[in-house]
Amino acid sequence: MSIEATGRVIRTARGVDLVLVRSLALPIDEAWEYLTVSDRTAEWFGAWDGDGRAGGSVRIRMAFEADGPPVRAQIIACEAPHHLELHTTTNDDGWELELHLEEDGDEDTVLRFVHHLDSAGGVGDIGPGWEYYLDLLVAATEGTEQPQFDQYYPAMSEAYLSQLG
Repeated sequence: MSIEATGRVIRTARGVDLVLVRSLALPIDEAWEYLTVSDRTAEWFGAWDGDGRAGGSVRIRMAFEADGPPVRAQIIACEAPHHLELHTTTNDDGWELELHLEEDGDEDTVLRFVHHLDSAGGVGDIGPGWEYYLDLLVAATEGTEQPQFDQYYPAMSEAYLSQLG
């Protein structure tokens, strides 16, 4: 089974933004819990501990990258139930991530995920990774079977690289 890449690569003054959108069959408050409550994030991304308020920091134990070091994240903004902004660090790497939730009727929520990158380097690896994790989120919220990473990478890499022109 082939899964199509859905993300967009948008050039910015700083570098590129990787933007992915998912529809969640949940009211916005429940969708927010899947982004901010450790027991819920554990179902698709990884459990965390620490101070999850704006200005605080957390340590995330990635659920599907068990061999890697914990990811540290500084919480830049945490505006329930609409906006979460993080700056993550693992070793010397740092990523700036934004998650925006918007109501779509009474029972559905749209998630817009943005990964701000300084350069286009790595888009062919990063894009498929986020597709995978966001589809894990959808599977967790719907109680459906989890996708397998090999459905995403390297199969989607070219779709992301081709957006660079």
